[in-house]
Amino acid sequence: MDLIRRSAAELADALAAGETTSVEITRAYLDRIAAVDGDAEAGVHAFLHVDAEGALAQAAASDARRAAGEPLHPLDGVPIAVKDVLATSGLPTTCGSKILEGWVPPYDATVVAKLKAAGLPILGKTNMDEFAMGSSTEHSAYGPTRNPWDQTRIPGGSGGGSAAAVAAFEAPLALGTDTGGSIRQPGAVTGTVGVKPTYGGVSRYGLVALANSLDQVGPVTRTVLDSALLHELIGGHDPLDSTSVDAPVGDLVAAARQGAAGDLTGLKVGVIKELAGDGWQPGVMARFAESVDLLTKAGAEVVEVSCPSFVHALATYYLILPAEASSNLAKFDAMRYGLRVTPDGDPSAEDVMKATRDAGFGDEVKRRIIIGTYALSSGYYDAYYGQAQKVRTLISRDFEAAYEQVDVLVSPTAPTTAFPLGEKLDDPIAMYLNDLATIPANLAGVPGISVPVGLAEEDGLPVGFQILAPALADDRLYRVGAALEAAVTAAAGGPILDKLPEVQA
Repeated sequence: MDLIRRSAAELADALAAGETTSVEITRAYLDRIAAVDGDAEAGVHAFLHVDAEGALAQAAASDARRAAGEPLHPLDGVPIAVKDVLATSGLPTTCGSKILEGWVPPYDATVVAKLKAAGLPILGKTNMDEFAMGSSTEHSAYGPTRNPWDQTRIPGGSGGGSAAAVAAFEAPLALGTDTGGSIRQPGAVTGTVGVKPTYGGVSRYGLVALANSLDQVGPVTRTVLDSALLHELIGGHDPLDSTSVDAPVGDLVAAARQGAAGDLTGLKVGVIKELAGDGWQPGVMARFAESVDLLTKAGAEVVEVSCPSFVHALATYYLILPAEASSNLAKFDAMRYGLRVTPDGDPSAEDVMKATRDAGFGDEVKRRIIIGTYALSSGYYDAYYGQAQKVRTLISRDFEAAYEQVDVLVSPTAPTTAFPLGEKLDDPIAMYLNDLATIPANLAGVPGISVPVGLAEEDGLPVGFQILAPALADDRLYRVGAALEAAVTAAAGGPILDKLPEVQA
């Protein structure tokens, strides 16, 4: 089998058996990137920066460790891509924004440090919506990423670069961040697996914050087992992150292997009543219904569950997120790092700050800063931000009540398949609706996974199936996700990505 089409777990096994080397694997992926990634004008454009020299050096070091018989992490030598919102020492970190163009951090995010310690060569940094604000990766200051299934369509957002890189066989693994669905929704529209861990289950240290109470780093992969392997590596308590949970990650790999056997006897699955109906694409709902049937055939008991406060999740999220974002982005003031625009004449510090923020931030970032600042302003705080936090509590209570009845909750990951580039750029509300099903998990801090379950009849594009579990019960995602993946693969005669059309540069 072609090296780039093997799963990360298969590559790890091949390395352990001496069938290939990390340098061979890394070079194969770098060649694939050179062949199909292109730039802002053509190709997938999943990467903003490719570190070929560094990746090959890390791969050679991995091969040397293996030859010396040193103890190795299972993924040692398997390459990975990293979303450009995570600090990487020696590599640019732009967050998809002109205001950070060329900035090279002096330190690594904790998750990046863990990747390096485990020996995973870092291929480069992936494209994203500016400061993770968007559902389509069209808000990147460096041009959009394109969906490898149809390059006239979006790859999801904000982490469309990571999802597209994995779907286009430019990387076997990637890291993303999920604030309101930015791992799961791109996973759904590109036919990849995307996981949002429990809030605090993976360190956020070194993640350039969009919304502190919502952001979470997680895996982007081609199989559920690959996600489990990567999640176990990056998870765990971090004293550098005040929101980090001091609890074990759990045996996620074992849960995935158990699920792959296909037996879900004794498991109760709740179909969320509020996440379906008018406006949901028929092809998405058809694949969802088939997947629920597959869970039933695997032995799960399926019931309908109502979470009435979920209908307010979108409005709640788009008050809390801009409020936190406006506060977080205040640090980009042209005084310490990043872009600096100096107006003519004898400008004051305030003049420099205004000119820099005007030139450095894109329209969507400016929109959310304005909304957030307004929601936090005197006289409006209680009416907007305060009310949103109260509704957030109601959403958390809906989850708690649901998990008293069932073990996991399920829904389609996104209401539609990938839409055409440019279709919703001038309609922010229509764009925001793509996160309708994913946002509740971020507001409550519970974990979720999107698993590809087939192609929609209307357009032949991938559909994602979302599974949500209680906080710190991430292992349930992997058990149910792996069982569903195995059933879908068996029914389809192979993985969904086997049907990917030829990707053009």
